[in-house]
Amino acid sequence: MTATDNRRRWLALVVLCLGDLMIVLDTTIVNVALPSIREDLGFSESSLAWVVNAYLLTFGGFLLLGGRLGDLYGHRRLFLIGLALFTSASLACGLATTQTFLVVARAVQGVGGAIVAAVALSLIMTLFTEPAERAKAMGVIGFVAAGGGSVGVILGGVLTEAISWHWIFLALLPSGRGAVPEGRLDVAGAITVTASLMLAVYAIVNGNEVGWTSARTVALLAGAAALLVVFLAIESYVRAPLVPLDLFRIRNLSVANVVGVLWSAAMFAWFFLAALYLQLVLGYSALEVGLAFLPATLIMAALSLGLSARLVLRFGIKPPLVTGMVLVAVGLALFARAPVEGNYVVDVLPSMVLLGLGVGMAMNPVLLAAMSEVAPARAGLASGVVNTAFMMGGALGLAVLASLAASRTDALRSSGDGELAALTGGYHLAFVVGAIFAVSAAAVGALVLRPAALPSMHAEGQPELAPEPVTEAA
Repeated sequence: MTATDNRRRWLALVVLCLGDLMIVLDTTIVNVALPSIREDLGFSESSLAWVVNAYLLTFGGFLLLGGRLGDLYGHRRLFLIGLALFTSASLACGLATTQTFLVVARAVQGVGGAIVAAVALSLIMTLFTEPAERAKAMGVIGFVAAGGGSVGVILGGVLTEAISWHWIFLALLPSGRGAVPEGRLDVAGAITVTASLMLAVYAIVNGNEVGWTSARTVALLAGAAALLVVFLAIESYVRAPLVPLDLFRIRNLSVANVVGVLWSAAMFAWFFLAALYLQLVLGYSALEVGLAFLPATLIMAALSLGLSARLVLRFGIKPPLVTGMVLVAVGLALFARAPVEGNYVVDVLPSMVLLGLGVGMAMNPVLLAAMSEVAPARAGLASGVVNTAFMMGGALGLAVLASLAASRTDALRSSGDGELAALTGGYHLAFVVGAIFAVSAAAVGALVLRPAALPSMHAEGQPELAPEPVTEAA
């Protein structure tokens, strides 16, 4: 490979990271501006949720379809289409002057974001085939995924306070520009799985508001389950399935999906609940909340951009993943003791440091475990499956943890505790459950994940991760 080709690959990685960063930013940057959006466009308390939910519905629903379309029609082509769709929708959001226009634009944003997220990982696997370089590239994209949320809070606070909420969408516009395999698109499978995912996400994001045992929530979840059964039946006999069921016989991919669901649930406990604790209990502004997360982001940068790849090359996938998730669990457990009159250095910073270490150490191995055994022709589909696991785990985890926190807060308030004490008690319970999610992810990784082969040394004396055998069924 020439020096020019190598430079182009790393420049391509920068483009992929920028695209992925936009998606990660969008999940957090909007939350900071919601009060301003509500005031300007006249949203009610309940209708305001659709600014977030419209995006989550289409993003979660189109991940699998986006990944499969990339496999069929070209990953680069679909990545550019996704970026163009996301860019156009961001412009529309920034120019929105009515509630309906903004919500529809947010839904279109979700479709573009799903395509970008699903295709980005598969492009990395195609561009970087040498194990050491792949580990480094995965470390970079892992840092973007893990650290982008903190950047979103800071950027959203600055733009909203200094200019206008419209700029949180216009700031997401990307700059610059960025062999098609043959195959058929499983239309019936695409419709059923997309509808199933959208129904499930809708039920989850509205579960706390309408009640988890309400007729509407139960009916939506039942409908999602029924459509999933229909989808599995279709995939079992169609000639060109959207998701070949033998894909889940790839052991590390399946394990990584389980870990991803548990991880996402734990991470939502950290990011969203810690932000609420800092803002509602300690009285931090939106910008101060973002700055409070900065130590964790910097640690994740140091690990993800170098040390994490070295750990994988030296020890394989399993030890860094398990160790990282244990550190995440300890960090969340420490947050579960943060008092009402908390001090940042004593009660917040130690947790931030441990969580930064844990996420920075484990993100790279999770992504490598998910993608390393997948054939190139299925890379986009596998990426969509992994992203769907993260998405559903995060949405379900947030709903469960928020419900637990709210229930505990109400109970403490009824028993005579003050407002801040009741809020803090609710967050404590949610942090404990989040820590249990992280411990469960570590246990699954330790007990079920197949370890990578021990690293060998190539001619230059640098460690190289020997590829694991592919167990995918033909």
